Amino acid sequence: MAEVNRLHFNEEASTYDTKHGKLNERLTKEIQSRLDWIGVDWAIVDDDDDDDENEGHRKPVEESKSTQDRNEVRLLDYACGTGMMTRALAPYTTQCIGIDISENMVMAYNSQAENQGLSRDEMYAIVGDLIGAGGPQPSNILADSRLFGFDIATVGGGLHHFADPELAADRLVERLRPGGVLLVWDFLPHGPMSGNAGNHGVMHHGLSEERVRAMFERAGAGHRFSLEILGSGITIGIGGHGEKGVVRREIFLARGEKAV
Repeated sequence: MAEVNRLHFNEEASTYDTKHGKLNERLTKEIQSRLDWIGVDWAIVDDDDDDDENEGHRKPVEESKSTQDRNEVRLLDYACGTGMMTRALAPYTTQCIGIDISENMVMAYNSQAENQGLSRDEMYAIVGDLIGAGGPQPSNILADSRLFGFDIATVGGGLHHFADPELAADRLVERLRPGGVLLVWDFLPHGPMSGNAGNHGVMHHGLSEERVRAMFERAGAGHRFSLEILGSGITIGIGGHGEKGVVRREIFLARGEKAV
């Protein structure tokens, strides 16, 4: 199934952002409105304005005039694709590293970083698979010490493509520092998709809150677990998932912390 995912997303890479632009925009807003809920000590400063209207406002790191105001915050974006989760959280971090099984998605991710004038130390993706065949922990480039100790690890819309989402959570939490946050978005359970969805790497018709909670707890990131459903449903173009047209799906955000 990993090879199916790789081939499918290699084909999708060049048009992915165009196809899913509205969804990505909605998700970005939902994520950025929940910075406090996510619970990372972001690389941002609180607004000094005492006006009640500005209470709780946070400035992106690039708006901070003093480097002394910055916290070092490292993000691991797994199954990063073109970088939707990275782009949503990059203004509040100091380093973003993406990992994806698709070479073309990694190329798109890195191209966008380069177009923004960002260095490899600030934003960069590599080709890799943390959960291939459920085998032992990878011993190649993914064993690099620089790919551990993250403040936050994310999976955006990837769990339903994994044969073993629980193993993915295990592997990601291993790469968090103590107290680090695991953050995911995905679909709540829904009916089977029409067409041959298996050819597009879809392994699960959504995940229940109970399963996600158990997944976080098993991985060691169950502390202060929280799951929020985003509105009454989000319209998604699903031509690339074995269906035609659009559907409405219930999307959730879930977060939990690695034990200290």
